[in-house]
Amino acid sequence: MTAAIDTNVIVGLWDAEHTLHRAARQILDAAFARGRLVISGVVYAELLAAPGRTEAFVDRFCEETGIGVEWELGERVWREAGTAYQGYVARRRKQKDADVRRILADFVIGAHALVRGYKLLTLDAGVYAASFPRLAIVTV
Repeated sequence: MTAAIDTNVIVGLWDAEHTLHRAARQILDAAFARGRLVISGVVYAELLAAPGRTEAFVDRFCEETGIGVEWELGERVWREAGTAYQGYVARRRKQKDADVRRILADFVIGAHALVRGYKLLTLDAGVYAASFPRLAIVTV
């Protein structure tokens, strides 16, 4: 079974002081033992935003951990992400909170896992469960 990894799991892993560091490591180790681990190009791009991170650092991390990067997403992923984001915005407005707080990248990450039939490893299951009810989610 292949598991897609959300950005927050890797960031938690990289920060030894993060409260979820140990849990992130355990969930990644368990998922790796069961199959292949991947990130989407969106996660790769978000990882570069971390202070002091370079392409060389992220590439080396992926290579050393055996995490594959899936650069090509395809039309179906983009459509699913847009539909899920649309639903999220509508739910926020119904709650009388017109301020949208999630960014599209989260929905692309979820759509990537859903369309490819992967489990999603995340620290933030709430938005994914509401937006992608058919997505298999593993949370820390």
